[in-house]
Amino acid sequence: MFIKANLFGIDMSKTSKDKVPEAQGVVSGCVFLVTLFLFIPVPFSQHIIKNVDFPHDEFVEMMAALLSICCMLLLGFADDVLDLRWRHKLLLPTVASLPLLMVYYVNFNSTSVIIPKPFRSWVGFSVDLGFLYYLYMGMLAVFCTNAINILAGVNGLEVGQSVVIAGSIVLFNLVELWGDLWKAQQFSLYFMLPYLGTSLALLRFNWKVILVKQSVHNPLSGGARYCKDDGVKEEAATSRFVPRVELV
Repeated sequence: MFIKANLFGIDMSKTSKDKVPEAQGVVSGCVFLVTLFLFIPVPFSQHIIKNVDFPHDEFVEMMAALLSICCMLLLGFADDVLDLRWRHKLLLPTVASLPLLMVYYVNFNSTSVIIPKPFRSWVGFSVDLGFLYYLYMGMLAVFCTNAINILAGVNGLEVGQSVVIAGSIVLFNLVELWGDLWKAQQFSLYFMLPYLGTSLALLRFNWKVILVKQSVHNPLSGGARYCKDDGVKEEAATSRFVPRVELV
């Protein structure tokens, strides 16, 4: 289907010139979205059945996260078809992060950042960034959505690093489930577990003998999921991207 639509490429690491379908990240992305769409009633089933104390704030958070991920998936498809310029790919993730930022502003509006222990004697325990915090989160959306795409062109590397980062975040969430912020960790798992599963499936076809090319859908929508997770535990999720900074 994708080859007929002229969405294909050539595996440059092989001597053969067989056509390889591109844009397969949109398939894994759609499976991820459909899975979460079907999962939406599950966390709120007790509240729906008993019809009491429905957590509207948590529901809105989930909808905003799904909207941002869906926007980035659309951007990835548009880039494959229209070959968007980099200035557009740098601007649109910021716009796609606005639903998350607005929900964060309404539900929390906490703009304080905890200072690492070695620097607390000079700066203090935390610093209130104010408006700069939202500017930072908007810039973080641009970084996360494009960082996965840095090592494009090597079989299995893009989706492979997505699997590693997602797996480490899932492990962190599972460990922290017994902490004070267990609800936030549980909310993160709602997104990261389906993403890890769909990424593993994509990796199966994008490994040594490449059968499909993921294109930019998985990196962009994957970065949006990581950016969403940054709102749950900033230093934990952002630290997974340190190797991307070193590569740059």
